[in-house]
Amino acid sequence: MAPIRVPDTLETDRLVLRPRRVEEAATYRRLWTERDPRVPEHRRIDAHGRPTVADIAAGVDGEPGLLAVHRRATAELIGYCGLTLHGSERSDEPELAFELLRAAHGRGYATEAGRAVVEWARESGCPRLWATVWDWNVASRRVLEKLEFDETGTVLAESTHGRSMLTVRHL
Repeated sequence: MAPIRVPDTLETDRLVLRPRRVEEAATYRRLWTERDPRVPEHRRIDAHGRPTVADIAAGVDGEPGLLAVHRRATAELIGYCGLTLHGSERSDEPELAFELLRAAHGRGYATEAGRAVVEWARESGCPRLWATVWDWNVASRRVLEKLEFDETGTVLAESTHGRSMLTVRHL
């Protein structure tokens, strides 16, 4: 399979998804500050305030398949959704990843953005997608269910933070 081409934009009724920009790093850091305390420490702001906005800005280009999610009506950045090859054993089976600011939760934006990304993956020729989700993260599990991901019963990690479960979506 040819490498997946990152689109200039994906559009839905309410959202515009496009490649992330370094100047948005403060919003992406805000996502870190809003994370549930059950998220493992390495994915939260540490006692020294890391990652900083500069740290996050330096990594924005490192995941080109993650797209900024903006509300169409206001252009407000509300999070990200996209594909990452991080941790994938096969380049034709990327991982779906999404995270939205708390103020955007409960409005169906994650599902709407996820549908656009799943369609992008399908059009790119991906045979399947996978995603991991913490067992306690009921909202994300529900989004993945709406996107027709199936929980496989495979636990990828288990710790005091819960169980990280594998889900898959055949395209």
